[in-house]
Amino acid sequence: MNVWIEAARLRTLPAAVTPVLVGTAAAQRFLPLRFAGALIVALAIQVGVNYANDYFDATKGVDSKHRTGPRRAVASGLVEPGAMRTAAATAFGVAALAGLALALVAGIELLVVGALSFLAALGYSGGPRPYASAGLGEVFVFVFFGLVATIGSAYVQVEEIIRPAVAASVPIGLLAAAILVANNLRDLRTDAGAGKITLAVRLGPVRTATLFRALVLGAFPFLVLLAGATESRWPLLAFAALPLTLPLYRAASSEDPGILVRALAGTARLELVFGALLAVGLWRA
Repeated sequence: MNVWIEAARLRTLPAAVTPVLVGTAAAQRFLPLRFAGALIVALAIQVGVNYANDYFDATKGVDSKHRTGPRRAVASGLVEPGAMRTAAATAFGVAALAGLALALVAGIELLVVGALSFLAALGYSGGPRPYASAGLGEVFVFVFFGLVATIGSAYVQVEEIIRPAVAASVPIGLLAAAILVANNLRDLRTDAGAGKITLAVRLGPVRTATLFRALVLGAFPFLVLLAGATESRWPLLAFAALPLTLPLYRAASSEDPGILVRALAGTARLELVFGALLAVGLWRA
């Protein structure tokens, strides 16, 4: 696999795609160029965060040969730190250009949202006090890949904040946060040894597994709220994704790195399927 594609961490990209699908469907309006712009912004920010995380974790000694899970490009010597830094900046640049284009057609206030998103992305693992090492990474993911991305994707279509998008943003944010919890559960021991105090390190494996299950299963009750907000049963279609939670529920208690790697991929798959079904439901509603 191409090293840059590998470093983009394809397993995490559903966290970028899903809120755009759901937010657009909630808007009940489809302007293709605005949809494409929102998708480019979300994907470019996700890739930029992943590249930046690869760079910062390697240069700070968090990633090493002892870590579990997929290899990291800089830590394994496949990519020079400077090249990865440039790649992260390029990804954020693409997001900035697409975001500027959206702001020009949908509202200049989107520039403020974009600026906050960039600052949050850089502060995740960069700077003197990265908040991923303060146990706040899940909050960032919930807010920006749940609330902001879903509500924002609807906003660029209709240029107002609408109730269905707000309600849909919560379960999408919970599932996006679950992806990060699965990742940090896998890396718990190596992160602790490197001094990266993630939420999983703070909670320990048992309570992190409980949090993971709560996030995964906690997304589904919001479908009832969405059915009420849209006065339609169609959003309940996303309950069809519930069987995908069963293997994840069991995997959360495992100490086998291979099982936890598959749990991460399975959580991303769950969010994508849940989001696609919810998008269909919202559109039909």
